[in-house]
Amino acid sequence: MYTSKEIIEKTNRYGAHNYAPKPVVIAKAEGAVVTDPEGKQYYDMLSAYSAHNFGHRHPEILAAAKEQLDKCTLTSRAFHCENLGEFYESLSRLTGKDMILPMNTGAEAVETALKTARLWGNRIKGVENGRQQIITCAGNFHGRTIAIISFSTDPLARDGYGPYCPGFVTIPYGDAKALRDAITPDTVAFLAEPIQGEAGIIVPPDGWLKEVREICTENNILFLADEVQTGFARTGDMFACWHEDVIPDIYIMGKALGGGVMPLSAIAANEDILGLYTPGSHGSTFGGNPLACACGIKAIEIVQRDDYPKIAREKGKHFMDGLKKINNPEIKEIRGRGMMVGVEFYSDAFDYVKACIHEGVLCKETHDHTIRFAPPIPISYEQLDDALERITRALSK
Repeated sequence: MYTSKEIIEKTNRYGAHNYAPKPVVIAKAEGAVVTDPEGKQYYDMLSAYSAHNFGHRHPEILAAAKEQLDKCTLTSRAFHCENLGEFYESLSRLTGKDMILPMNTGAEAVETALKTARLWGNRIKGVENGRQQIITCAGNFHGRTIAIISFSTDPLARDGYGPYCPGFVTIPYGDAKALRDAITPDTVAFLAEPIQGEAGIIVPPDGWLKEVREICTENNILFLADEVQTGFARTGDMFACWHEDVIPDIYIMGKALGGGVMPLSAIAANEDILGLYTPGSHGSTFGGNPLACACGIKAIEIVQRDDYPKIAREKGKHFMDGLKKINNPEIKEIRGRGMMVGVEFYSDAFDYVKACIHEGVLCKETHDHTIRFAPPIPISYEQLDDALERITRALSK
């Protein structure tokens, strides 16, 4: 058995340094608790950026995966598989959309939504091919593919990767007037996160999503909601758009959709949008594979059956109330919704993250000044209170 130090050294020796992980090795995990090779336990308060909404190794999702492992793991899309249709039906009913297009990662789902919007813009709206324009928001994080970083405003994600893909216009996040002013006859869609995660848990002004929906409808453009981090109860609603009773034209989903066991992403839209695809026009060898579908079907069942949105609302309030009691003049703001919370400091957050990890709580800073917290939704109140005590000690230093 290797030590944490040996594992980290080997990882750094052979791996590209496109990540700078905290010096913690997760060897075992169960629910909200993870354990390193030396046996030290931590509360996981990052949840793999919301991929672990169900906690680590949820027993029902593991059982579904194990059952599928004994049957069939991959068919490719050259043939039908037994449970893809069931996955489609489950997700279609959850979102209220006619059709589903599955992929593997959140970035793939965003790329699929962008392609879909361009196709719809040309075939349905009548925009000349090559002139389709999509409006995005400053501070966005939708992935790191070439197309996506082309409209990123983060120099770290963007610099050195040109030439960039055309067809994107950026406006300030949360600014409805800027959206209205940016629309042209060539505009086919508006892409946004209902709450910006990587930017530091940025919650838009009340009413903004509803106004976005109205503007998109009035101007015959699609609203693409990136719910990769915010979906599946993370914010206290099944989808963050539902906080304002807003229904996007395309849901973009990932992370928790695979139950924290398998990579699984998808977009959901009505037939007048997704029905435009024809065989060979888009796809993925692993997209919608039987093993991922088994996990997704069970995850969709659990999130509804156990009313995860209600749990996230109640525990999220409890958690935020506890954080707001911390006495530290360096804390600038505590914000979020449900179990998606950011603590912003006037100073750098790095040392506070280090202190949290020392206290046995895993979290991470984003954009230098903000710590993001996203506990697994099934975390018990006892565990949450214990984690809060540890966080309070760390952030009070």
